[in-house]
Amino acid sequence: MAEVTRCGATAAGMVSAAARLPVPRRTALAGRRLTSVWFGLATCAAALSFSSASATKHDYTSVFSKDRDAGVKFENLPGFTRSVVERDHALITPESRVWSGTPGWKKTNTAHLITPSFPMAAEFTMYLVDMQEGGVFQSDEKGQPHLERFIFVVEGSIFVKCADGPLTLKDDDFAFFPPGYAHQIENLGGAKLVVYERQHFYASETVPAFHHGNTEEKPNLVTPGEIFKLKKCLPEQEEYDFNIHIMDFEPGEFLNVKEVHYNQHGLLLLEGQGIYRLGERWYPVQAGDAIWMGPFVPQWYGALGKKRSRYILYKDTYRPPGHLMAHGAPH
Repeated sequence: MAEVTRCGATAAGMVSAAARLPVPRRTALAGRRLTSVWFGLATCAAALSFSSASATKHDYTSVFSKDRDAGVKFENLPGFTRSVVERDHALITPESRVWSGTPGWKKTNTAHLITPSFPMAAEFTMYLVDMQEGGVFQSDEKGQPHLERFIFVVEGSIFVKCADGPLTLKDDDFAFFPPGYAHQIENLGGAKLVVYERQHFYASETVPAFHHGNTEEKPNLVTPGEIFKLKKCLPEQEEYDFNIHIMDFEPGEFLNVKEVHYNQHGLLLLEGQGIYRLGERWYPVQAGDAIWMGPFVPQWYGALGKKRSRYILYKDTYRPPGHLMAHGAPH
């Protein structure tokens, strides 16, 4: 990192020096050569700057930041929101979050962003969790024997009691709790989470296992034709009927494939900003925004601004549409 910084500073200094050089008046060719040298140095400095930014720690503080609640800060526009709900997609922005209590979560505020309720009719639930001092969650495996749960720590830390624990999870850590798996979550300080839940759809007698980890320990996977970075949090095995993707884009990077597929998505933008195409609409988005994508909605993302983009994404897997029709889609 120090070496990159030194190189960046050197390149920047060279660019500054080149910019101060007088353009020779003897020939136009000399001027063009000097311009080419200046442009090359500027490109080098910019590349080093982006490389240095990519290596820094991820910053998710904008997800729960109160500054996001204001949306666009126009005092003469009461009632303004960027949130949109359509037949096949929804954009839920921070100023539209409604916080309340949820059974099982004590001394905790939750904001449900995606649910099976009409008009979404999603096959999963996605919500934010803001645990207060003394906040605790206790699972109800008897009352909800088929419910599976995935938690990702956005800020702070939690203590998890379970058969494979105890363990402490901090920001960028995650855990998957399979159906019928008893667990308790305690707030250790400033815990802010994003949670995904769904009724497990059994494709076989095999039950998925408890799984936990850290996103930075997951390898970047090969994505043919794409330039973004992709990590998958859960094992790619048939027992797991969904996966959670972590996707990173440097400014200017974008999805090559303009996707249209049967899978549903629940997305939370953790860092950065850009443009998300959903159907025939193009939405400016930023950290803290949540998106629901229904089956077959055209979707595409391009990262803009000066910071990298990262989002967490739910995707149903290993359950082809024909299989769902034969056994009944989960809700």
